[in-house]
Formats: sequence, C-alpha cells, structure tokens
Amino acid sequence: MKPTDFVSALRGCAPYVHAHNGSVFVVAFGGEVAARPDFDAFIYDLALLHSLGVKLVLVHGARPQIDKQLELNSLKTVYNHGLRVTDRAALECVKAAAGALRMDIEAKLSTGLASTPMGGAQLRVASGNWVTARPVGVRGGVDHQHTGEVRRIDVDSLHDVLAQDRIALLSNTGYSPTGEIFNLRHEDVATATAQALGADKLIFVVPSDPDHWKLAEDTGDDGQISLVVAEKLLTAKHLKDQDRAYLQAGITASRGGVKRVHLVGADKDGALLRELYTRDGVGLMLYADEDYESTRQATIEDVGGVLSLIKPLEQAGVLVPRSREQLELDIENFSIIVRDGTAIACCALFPFPQNQMGELACVAVHPDYQSAGRAAALLKRVEAEAKKRKLKKLFSLTTHTPHWFIEHGFERGKIKDLPVQKQRLYNYQRNSLVLIKSL
Repeated sequence: MKPTDFVSALRGCAPYVHAHNGSVFVVAFGGEVAARPDFDAFIYDLALLHSLGVKLVLVHGARPQIDKQLELNSLKTVYNHGLRVTDRAALECVKAAAGALRMDIEAKLSTGLASTPMGGAQLRVASGNWVTARPVGVRGGVDHQHTGEVRRIDVDSLHDVLAQDRIALLSNTGYSPTGEIFNLRHEDVATATAQALGADKLIFVVPSDPDHWKLAEDTGDDGQISLVVAEKLLTAKHLKDQDRAYLQAGITASRGGVKRVHLVGADKDGALLRELYTRDGVGLMLYADEDYESTRQATIEDVGGVLSLIKPLEQAGVLVPRSREQLELDIENFSIIVRDGTAIACCALFPFPQNQMGELACVAVHPDYQSAGRAAALLKRVEAEAKKRKLKKLFSLTTHTPHWFIEHGFERGKIKDLPVQKQRLYNYQRNSLVLIKSL
C-alpha cells in the first residue's frame, strides 16, 4: 500500500471510529467459523474492535463440534423441525463441545505476543450464567428433552461486565432456575441478548457470503435492505436453510428494536472491519430505520456535504463555481439524498414564478453511487415540487450531460426561451445547451 493510500483509508474510516466508540455490538458466530484455519485473524479483528472503543458481547455456536463429539461417542444426530433433539447422552456432548470451544476462544483472546496483532491488547474476557432457558418441550409429537429456548438475559450483569471494559462471552447453552442445562441455538441467544441490551448492532458472521445472495430485482441495494425487503427475501426459494435461519434471526432482532443487523461472510479476510468501517461494507445489512437512505430538503447543516459533491464537478468545468456563502443563501432550494449520514446526491430547484418556470441546477451524484437511478429520483422530487408551486416548465443549462436530460423528457430549447433574468446572466463563453421540459 502506498503511504497516501494508507492515509486516505485511515481518514475514510475515521467517522466510523468516532460513531462506534462506546457502542455495544453483539457479534455471533457459529462453530463453523471457529473451525476455520483463519479463525485467529477473526479474533485479531475482534481485538481491534475492542481497542477502537467498541463494547463487545460475543456469542458462539458449536454445531460441528457437537456433531464431532456425537460421532466419537457413536451417537446419532436427531433433528426435528430444524431443532436438534438433545437427550441426556447428547447433552454431555454439548457440554464437552461448548466448554472446550469457549476455553479455546478465551485462550485466543488472551494472546499477547508482540509478533501478532494482539500484541499489547491485554483483553479481559468474562463468561457467566447470564442466559436463563426453558425447555422447548414436545413439538410434532417429539420431546426435545434438553433442547431449550431463551427465557431471560441477565442484562444487569452484562452491563457491569461491559462497564469494566471486559469482553462478554456467551455460548449456546443456558440454565434453568432448577439447575438444568439446555442446548440453545446461538442465533437465538444472540438475538435475545441484542434486544435485551438495546445493542447498537447485532452482527452474524456466517459461513456463506450474504453479499452474493441472489436478491430479487426489486430489492434495491443488495448491500443494505430494509426490514420490509428482508421479509420478502425470507420467502425466496433459492435461499439455503442455514442462510434463511440467520436472516430470520436478523428480522426478529430488527422487529425487537435492534436498528442495524449485519450478516457478514466469514470467507473474506477482514470482512468484519470492512463492513463496519467503510460506507458500503461487504455484507448484508438489515435496517429498521427507514432514514438509512432518504431523500429530503437540504438544511444549513448540509452545506458541507453539498459542497463536497459539487466541488469536483466545478473543478472539471461541469458546473459553474458557487461560493460557500452563495450556497448557504441558496441551500433551502436544494434536495439531497443522504446515506448513513453522508450526502451522496443533490440538485436544486430555482423557481421563476413570473414565468411559471423553474431551473433544475447543480445535479450531482457521488461517483460511488452513480448509474443507480438516484439523479432520476431527485428529478422526480423536483418535478413534484415544481407542480406544487404551479410551475409549468423546468429548464436546465448543461455543457456535459445533455443526453441524460433528453432521456428524461427534456427537449432542446433556445436562450430566448429562458426567463429574462436568466437570459441576462447567460454565459456565452460556456455556451451551455438549453434544455426544457413541460410538466
């Protein structure tokens, strides 16, 4: 990496470092992830999250480890309606697998060798009987015995652990007030924990790659989808059962008040960091708040964001230079699209009511979000606003993008077709094309 690239990357992630500092993240991963040869790298990334001020609650599963223990003891795996039936013998295998895996994770989080990314980390990990469970009982005529479901999370104890700057570690087991042990789905433990804590994020690290799940064409951005879209995706026939289980857990968490749920593939190196510290990430994010990406009228607080969008176009000669002072005066005429707090597209409507015309100006879309219909969405908003103001026509002056305007219903016009005030300001050196659309 070039030094300039490193500096640029560090500056680019800075807003997320500030945003995530002090936040509570519940990170869940199955035994399949723990069995991967690159599991150490994943642990190092968790340590880095902690060092960046994130308060971590880790929830691990142990399905393949349990299967291995059952096989070693010549026991068969029995499933009913997607749930493992845990009899007394199987429970001993669950205890052995989950206990051994928990100790392995604690050992990896205790690494302090200077030759590793954990050098100097000095992480403190805490585990406890924080999950109260109850039996699933009889379903479909089958008694699931020691297979359980979450009844309650000891939130106060978890808050105490996080306040002490410790990492909380939970497994796929829970306990009853009568002293029984139950085998739980780690997805359910993570979901219940995130809801109970009011976590800022719930993150599932999954064996597949959610970024490549085949979403329906009408789901929009396949990296970030709303809860409504996620519920539609849940019924997709192509989705694998395991992927569907994670998606269902994410939907349940979203319904329970967790605003952001991330599904991140384990295959990509550094996927967890890339998902959390870059704007678009590498996984699939479910958001319950509809304002994750929204179109709205600009305010004075948006001046900086609009300037960052139009400045490159001004430097390239696409737009006429506009001072910050002028932009502050005109900002109420702007509409913007905001994505996760960042302005990614803008345009302005300047009305000429005496001519029943309006100027569409300063159309700009961030390079990372072009060719996705956002400029067209802004045009639609401007047209609606123009009609509300009783304007009959829109016009625009352009030197570089006449075809886009023509494709969206504009026609070539002449300078004399413009309002008189605009004719007087027309720059003959730029020789901009006049494009007009009837509303």
